[in-house]
Amino acid sequence: MDAFFGGAAGGSRGPRPRTRPGADAILRLELDLNETAFGVEAPITVDTAVLCTTCSGAGTAAGTHLATCEACGGRGEVQSVQRTFLGQVVSARPCTVCQGYGTTIPHPCPTCAGDGRVRTRRSLTVKIPAGVEDGMRIRLAQQGEVGPGGGTAGDLYVEIHERPHDVYSRKGDDLHCRVTVPMTAAALGTRLTIKTLDSEEVVDVKPGTQPGSTLRLRARGVPHLRGTGRGDLYVHLDVRTPTKLDADQERMLRDFAKTRGEEVAELTKQGGFFSRMRDAFNGHA
Repeated sequence: MDAFFGGAAGGSRGPRPRTRPGADAILRLELDLNETAFGVEAPITVDTAVLCTTCSGAGTAAGTHLATCEACGGRGEVQSVQRTFLGQVVSARPCTVCQGYGTTIPHPCPTCAGDGRVRTRRSLTVKIPAGVEDGMRIRLAQQGEVGPGGGTAGDLYVEIHERPHDVYSRKGDDLHCRVTVPMTAAALGTRLTIKTLDSEEVVDVKPGTQPGSTLRLRARGVPHLRGTGRGDLYVHLDVRTPTKLDADQERMLRDFAKTRGEEVAELTKQGGFFSRMRDAFNGHA
């Protein structure tokens, strides 16, 4: 109601401060699996606004100062009065001369042009803790953009992006890999040397291992980000069946199948097993 009946002072907001907090910044950092698993101190380069060292954020040239805006008298806004059938309406808008600050800079700093900050490229080192995952962000307090007028800097967020590994895939703190073993090794059993992220482990493949079997190596995965211990490593076994056999190898496999009472189809040049089954079916029909 003050606006309708002339109470302009009640709606006055005053001049805007020239010094304001800076914005946050974000940086993408690509790391290998070993680096995210065990941690690393990574050098980074950021391009942000920093405090102008020439004027220390004041925005004025050396030996000069801010001046009170003559257009608004330092209030940062100008008022206009309109008469209506309800009375006089007082409205306020930011001063276009000083942009609402209430002061002007007669002699701006030649380095930052009155902004109190300049853009520059800086080199930092960020400490990556062991166990970070893809997409996580690490906060570096007050390493972001310095605010206008030399205001407090915002924060810098380093977003982790983990590069795909040639051998392992990661699910949380667990690692997965695939190892191919010959059919004979799966049937008779064997030993495999598995190279983990930080060691080598010898594991036994039991006789009669079936395709799709999984071996679990406890505490050979990624260290937990919070707390102690590590995830597990899962080795998925792919049993490889030979695709080409010479005559002696084929004979030995057929003899082996006979000793187990297994029927093996005879393949001929005239047609395979299914074609002969089709012919037999058509003959009975």
